[in-house]
Amino acid sequence: MMTTIVMGMPVWTWVIFYVLVLFMLFADLKLFGRNGQHEVNVKEALTMTGVWIGVSLLFCLGIYLFYPVEPHEKAMEFLAGYLIEKSLSMDNLFVFLMLFSFFGIERKYQHEVLFWGIFGALVLRSIFIFAGAAMVERFEWVLGLFGLFLLYTGGKMFAPEGKGEADPSQNIIVKWFRKVFPVSKQLEGDKFFIRKNGVLMATPLFVALLVIETTDVAFAVDSIPAVFSVSRDPFIVLTSNIFAILGLRALYFALAAVAQYFKYLKYGLGVILIFVGVKMLLGMNEYVNELAALGGMQLNMPHVEVSTTFSLAFIFGVLSLSMLGSYLKTHK
Repeated sequence: MMTTIVMGMPVWTWVIFYVLVLFMLFADLKLFGRNGQHEVNVKEALTMTGVWIGVSLLFCLGIYLFYPVEPHEKAMEFLAGYLIEKSLSMDNLFVFLMLFSFFGIERKYQHEVLFWGIFGALVLRSIFIFAGAAMVERFEWVLGLFGLFLLYTGGKMFAPEGKGEADPSQNIIVKWFRKVFPVSKQLEGDKFFIRKNGVLMATPLFVALLVIETTDVAFAVDSIPAVFSVSRDPFIVLTSNIFAILGLRALYFALAAVAQYFKYLKYGLGVILIFVGVKMLLGMNEYVNELAALGGMQLNMPHVEVSTTFSLAFIFGVLSLSMLGSYLKTHK
């Protein structure tokens, strides 16, 4: 009996993975959420963050023990991809903090929005990664474009911040939604929709969810190409990405209490993005040389392979130094 292969892995492998993810996500909602009326404290958030990290490391161990090809290398790729996505996701969390403040959403209702936000992110990230993997397999030179884009976004991290915070109400999806669907002016507990005078209306809680989903799409444009810099295996890219964002809800409540200690995190993320962008371009030397030849230049750029072990150590080191520097600066 033939086994259907999708992106290099049997279909049953993908089915088991997604069933496992959905089970963990809904278990997290029941154990951690408590029906939208519980205000999550830092101790609970740290406990659940530890649980999610532990589950991710167990999955990594499973790759090391059972992956059919190069299990040691694939486990290292998973760890590197997980660390990249986790570090970039930390920047997302501060944006979520601003959004909840803007919409006036109480802490006890925030986890409900984050749960559905993460659920939507799982669907969108899966689509993006499958499409990206198919594109890279057919057009390898796309990785060079990914590398250039990561250099650009990494450089933007060092640009001075604007004088005012962006207005989430001006989000193009929110503006369109308000035109086609009535939105109530006040929050209605943990409800996304209410019926008022016979009219079905969305609440600001649902509008906040829309902003979070569209914001995650923008962040995925950075993070997914970055993970492709350490692995081209769709299964490793997808699983490391999804395991990293599964624990975001708990991590948000842990970081929200200590947000002031991450002053230099943005610059650390910029260094990481520039590093993975350069790593991608170094592996695209043939295309770079051909492009230079078209412009009448003889570049002869050598092929440089940056090991996954070095990438993992570099990313972890930069992230640790940026957080330590942030703590020391804020502590003073």
